[in-house]
Amino acid sequence: MLTWLSPLGWLENLRPFAVERWWVLPLFAAAAALQAAVAYALAGRRDVGMSFLPSRPGPAEGRLGGAGGLAWRLQRGSLLGWSVGFFLAGLVYGAMTTGAARLVGDNDQARQIIQRMGGRAGLTDAFLSAMVGMLGMVAALYVVASVLRLSGEETSGRAEPVLASAVGRLRWAAGHLAVAFGGSVLIMVLAGLGFAAGYGQRPGAVLGACLVQVAAVWMIGGVAVLLHGLLPRAAVAAWAVAGAVLLLGWIGPALDAPRVVLDLSPFGHLPKLPGGEMTWGPVGVLVGIAVVLVAGGLAGSRRRDLAA
Repeated sequence: MLTWLSPLGWLENLRPFAVERWWVLPLFAAAAALQAAVAYALAGRRDVGMSFLPSRPGPAEGRLGGAGGLAWRLQRGSLLGWSVGFFLAGLVYGAMTTGAARLVGDNDQARQIIQRMGGRAGLTDAFLSAMVGMLGMVAALYVVASVLRLSGEETSGRAEPVLASAVGRLRWAAGHLAVAFGGSVLIMVLAGLGFAAGYGQRPGAVLGACLVQVAAVWMIGGVAVLLHGLLPRAAVAAWAVAGAVLLLGWIGPALDAPRVVLDLSPFGHLPKLPGGEMTWGPVGVLVGIAVVLVAGGLAGSRRRDLAA
């Protein structure tokens, strides 16, 4: 029943290439129409350039507690949304896992795609590994968005008064990067807890599989930091990197792309868990590359002018 809570679950219950349920298709149209109607109604009730809920004045005395507190205040809403979304996604995917074999049925092509995405273990483990990998690649979007908040603060002019005080540039950046990289760990942990709750078996193995994805997520975040520090005007290219990783991870196995192409993504080097053998070498290398990229980006950011 949990599959009906997600549009992805609707696709499963559509049963393509089996006993099709065509009556499920109007659910997508109805959901899109309902959301459009609600958005249109809300847009007509707010001021231009303002949110639907009016902003409230802050406290009379500041309670941010430094640059880290400011970064947390600016990004906590986004992190909360990602956290809830990842937990629910893990819950839905975990509930779908027990029916993975029934979902695939006799479709050899679908079975091969899932096994290429998740490894050559049993279909259940391959499905779990594939879904965990998908969430890992989506988490790369979070870390890019969070890191590029630094660029947004610079170009909007909000960073200048902060840096004009006693706050150093590295300390200011460190607050945002702590939320970005620490937040990616948090959302993957919550995804693992969602998987464990939905699947109901081997919670430790599933949580470990989610945490392994963090190494590749951090490397993508390191690329965003490097671009922000050395080429701030080209920092948006980090989105292209994350998008390319998504395409390689999702479409590559479906097209049976060569291994050399799939290895262009950092996620292609991670062990396929659960079900596969844990290898720490690739994980350590990816984390090391992420550290080097972040250090290079911070060094470049420290030596250049703001938004230049």
